[in-house]
Amino acid sequence: MSPDISIHGIDGRVPPGAREFTTGQANRVWSVDAPTPYILKYYGDPTRAANEAAALRLLAEHGVAGPQLLAAEAEATPSWTAQSLVIAQPIPADQFLDELAEPLALVHRIPGTHIGRLAGARRHRRWSDYLHDRLRRYTAVAPDLGPVARHLHERIELADMNVRPVLLHHDLQPGHLLDESAGGRLLIDWELAIYGDSRSDLGRLAVRLGLDDPTPVLAIAEESDPAAEGRLHLYWHIHLLADAALSTDPSVRERAAARLSKAA
Repeated sequence: MSPDISIHGIDGRVPPGAREFTTGQANRVWSVDAPTPYILKYYGDPTRAANEAAALRLLAEHGVAGPQLLAAEAEATPSWTAQSLVIAQPIPADQFLDELAEPLALVHRIPGTHIGRLAGARRHRRWSDYLHDRLRRYTAVAPDLGPVARHLHERIELADMNVRPVLLHHDLQPGHLLDESAGGRLLIDWELAIYGDSRSDLGRLAVRLGLDDPTPVLAIAEESDPAAEGRLHLYWHIHLLADAALSTDPSVRERAAARLSKAA
């Protein structure tokens, strides 16, 4: 990816006076006061920088509210993006599902061009290929979860995976949906965005909300079909397995493993 330096003259360096508000993840984030205030984000994984930049461009192309990409360089060390500063407040957790429905419907209307990450990662021909690949990655890190993964591989083969890929945020959770002062709602933190089945977004959301049953999140789905609930449960289990295998927080791994055990 070549530098995307704009008329704002942003070069990826942290300017004097920038305020860091990194929240403990692998990335570092600063708020920069400038003639055009912006957010500067450094990434621990350069593929995530490329992916978030691609997602923000896609949102702008389709007229969906989101941070504006001002500049980016995925090949720098560290990789970085500069995004417009959004003056907004997070949606309260008790209102999150109700307020998420409309902006998420707009996102899920953006058609996908392939299966998988938008940039910086392998593209897949079929949605089932992507899911199998994810399961193999999880069990490579956590071989003890192999029996659960084998069961999920079997469920993928039995399910109807003839899905139309659309844009997924794939990290839906309270704090990532903001209320702009003008009354609009927008989603932030797009580094995990993929093209795939919209129900996978809901399955991951159910994991982030700590639900023991993912069915309630179907209420915000724009449309339904007879297989929707079955696919939702499958994706919920896959995302639980991801947390059990990959989370850097031991308590998150333990909770995910416990939910998987109950659901078995």
